[in-house]
Amino acid sequence: MLLLEQLLDEVRAGRLRVPRFQRPYVWHPHQMLDLYDSIERGYPIGSILVWETSRSLPTLDRVAGIEVPPAPDGPVAYLLDGHQRLSTLFGTLVHRPEPAGTGRDRQWWIYRTLGAPDQRDLLFQHWGKHAPPADLLPMQAVLRTVDFLAHARRLARDPTTAGNSDALVDEAEQVAQRIKAYKIPVIRLFGGDLEHAVEAFSRVNSSGRQISPDQMVSALTYQAEHDETLTDRIASIRESIADSGFGDVAAEPVFQTIVAITGEDDVQGARWTALADRVGKTLDGVVAQAEVALHRAVRFLRYEAGVPVAWLVPYPQQLVLLGLFFHHRPDPDGAQGRALVRWFWSTSWSTVFVGGNAFQLRRALHQMRAFANGKAELSLQGQYAQPLPDRFDTEDGRVRAFLLWELNHFGQRYGLDGEPIELVDLLARSGPAAYRRIVTGTRDAANIANRIVLPTPPGASVRDALRNLPLKLLRPVTVSHGIPPAALAQLLADHRDGFIRERTAALVGLEQGFIQEIGGEDLTWDTTPEDGS
Repeated sequence: MLLLEQLLDEVRAGRLRVPRFQRPYVWHPHQMLDLYDSIERGYPIGSILVWETSRSLPTLDRVAGIEVPPAPDGPVAYLLDGHQRLSTLFGTLVHRPEPAGTGRDRQWWIYRTLGAPDQRDLLFQHWGKHAPPADLLPMQAVLRTVDFLAHARRLARDPTTAGNSDALVDEAEQVAQRIKAYKIPVIRLFGGDLEHAVEAFSRVNSSGRQISPDQMVSALTYQAEHDETLTDRIASIRESIADSGFGDVAAEPVFQTIVAITGEDDVQGARWTALADRVGKTLDGVVAQAEVALHRAVRFLRYEAGVPVAWLVPYPQQLVLLGLFFHHRPDPDGAQGRALVRWFWSTSWSTVFVGGNAFQLRRALHQMRAFANGKAELSLQGQYAQPLPDRFDTEDGRVRAFLLWELNHFGQRYGLDGEPIELVDLLARSGPAAYRRIVTGTRDAANIANRIVLPTPPGASVRDALRNLPLKLLRPVTVSHGIPPAALAQLLADHRDGFIRERTAALVGLEQGFIQEIGGEDLTWDTTPEDGS
């Protein structure tokens, strides 16, 4: 056990260091405040896991934006678990050169409300507008006697607190004492190598968060002569894909693509230490190849498969498999391209990737590698197209498949003024929120057929906006959004359930026709009732 102040002194002296392979600081303001609330109430905040070794590892030269000195000679402790908590405490308790509430560092200024009538409330807050009132005790002053005394004098002089300054100073001293006396358990690993340290972290880290495979391989393949970790490179790939206009893709499929390119079929549960040993020296080349392949996969999705933005990809495994294909076959011929389009749509409608089935993914990787190398065809046998879901839930891959089909089938959409809607920009900017409910006040309001992409003026519902359209615009606007005449008649008559029923029937029929056209005899319909009976 170490006193909180002792732990921060270790960081300030450079003896406790944050390895560069650690994930960056990602905590939100409310998490920072919750941490302080737990400390003041004496609740445990978890242990800190450190690895003490004479081995030299590249580390961060700044923690929470504060410069730390180089490591001293001799053994050094490397932080394996607790980065978010330690950075929060270091960044908010240690004196910062920048004034409170200015610049990018304002998140590190946390205050404790003094004199609150109900001590059960959350008493900590951020303040970044202007000079804080006197009854807010800055955490920056807690460990520095000079700053604490200065704040006590301010309480005595400020007209808003002078009459109650003695009580407020007493409360501030109690707060400071609770923080100074707070002890944090420190688990120390001595000696050994980085592989064993990372394995220990993955088993016993106090936060309960298992280290992700990409973080583990990033740690195990870290090379001192390189500035970037695997985690850095994955972040860079994600940024470059986002910059292309496709939007954000998750780290996991990028990492899995890198693993697949190394020749692995088990990209979800490989023996990461063995993989790191096998590809350690060649990892830079593999990552570079993966970046090129993923950009080719993204171009295919956008311009061949009709996926305008990343969040509409039904399953992340599809991106991994396409990345693997374009690594082996950078310039496919027309027949291969058409086969890939057919495969993409078929796997979007089926359950082959639902739930992250590891066996199905291993088999799909093996088949895709063989297809790319001209040794096999992409078979769709055994795949079953799932029916259209009732509810609009964009976490459901089958819902995203429907949205993609609808985007491609209806093409250009028109706004209330009869002008074309910049659909891709709207979807990229607003995400799923771009899909608005048409009618409300019905039990089927959550139905997927009750959503369209149609901006309206503030305060205007989609239903009212459509019903109030001039006759010359009514038909072309509604048809462009996939509202057939029978459904429109129900909407104009304010028969809301009838509208949803008619539009659902029309959309289901159109989508089933497209599925049959794409899948042919290989992709069959799942006729199992939804209740599984």
